[in-house]
Amino acid sequence: MRQSIVGGLSASLLFLCVAAAQAADIEVKTGPGPGLAVMIRLQGPFRQGDADAMRQLLARLKGQSKVSPDAPLATVELSSLGGDLNEGLRIGYLFRDYNVATVVRKKDICLSACALAFLGGTSTHGSSERTPSHRLEVGAKLGFHAFYLNPNSAQAPTTDDPLQGRRQGFTEARAATTAVMLYAADLGIDPRFVAAMMTKPQDAFAYVNTTEEFLTLKVCPIALARPAISAAEQAINICNHSTGWTDPSAPAQVRALTPRQAKRYMLENIQQNMSSLKVNGALSDQFASYPVMRDERAIDRLYADLRAAGVRLPEIVGPVFEVSGYRSGGEDMQCFVSLSPDDPNKYAVAIRRPTKWSHPNWSAPKDCRGLYLHDREAVINPRP
Repeated sequence: MRQSIVGGLSASLLFLCVAAAQAADIEVKTGPGPGLAVMIRLQGPFRQGDADAMRQLLARLKGQSKVSPDAPLATVELSSLGGDLNEGLRIGYLFRDYNVATVVRKKDICLSACALAFLGGTSTHGSSERTPSHRLEVGAKLGFHAFYLNPNSAQAPTTDDPLQGRRQGFTEARAATTAVMLYAADLGIDPRFVAAMMTKPQDAFAYVNTTEEFLTLKVCPIALARPAISAAEQAINICNHSTGWTDPSAPAQVRALTPRQAKRYMLENIQQNMSSLKVNGALSDQFASYPVMRDERAIDRLYADLRAAGVRLPEIVGPVFEVSGYRSGGEDMQCFVSLSPDDPNKYAVAIRRPTKWSHPNWSAPKDCRGLYLHDREAVINPRP
């Protein structure tokens, strides 16, 4: 039903860039084969018929596919200044339905209809779990703006009645807006972003530049460098993201701990809350023995045993930071982060509440966890 709404739009309202004579060029760079990922390049303006051509290609690839169930059918590189909105939405749905990942390379530009199609990039895990799979190399340009009437289209209103022309334009604009909103809902895109896009002037692009914009659109950056700030500030950013930025912490509220200090501190806290954790058996006996807290090897074993038993303690992968100043339901919370010094995508987070330890409220995207090291307003992709 929703895709039929897209297909019913008039071409007179669908051009998001200067009209061009030729359609988009679709090239298979790497063909299907054992152990080979299919790479497709789509470049040039989106024109009527491009979605049908893409559907035929993807259907053929699906029949030849030898990829694993956890891998996308193909990855499409996008490079286009825009074009037909209808075709952009239809291609985006094809990417979702055929399990196709999308990427914009460092030297490429993907605007308007291209940017909307890009958001359809999907990877299916197992038999049914669909997750967004659209990546942007740092340096690439991804931009959105509102659609507008292309007066040069053959389908543009030609009536001599100004009132009738305005009515027709309003009807088509409403249909196009509905199609974009439904597309966003189908892909799980924040409706506030779509509303902001629609209210921009026709010649003003909303580029994806900041951490918050990458997270809102679920775009994963490629080659994102670690921020040039201290490890303590990175820990604060992780905790602020993990708690939803409802009450962000400040540098004065972070405390550095060695891994040894952190383990002892967290175990002592659990020891004080044994009854609420309902820890029984051997673990309870270990906690009851105070000397265990003086033995370094015993501390390591006990910490590992508690994590194996399901207590939400963070994995220690490097320096540890305690970040305070958070509240939830009228209760104070502390956020604990252990940061790998070598891998910006490797860190562990746990939230300490008054009577329990828990996972954070929000988790970073699986394939680009390093986003959380950056402040939400930081420009992580240079502005054009």
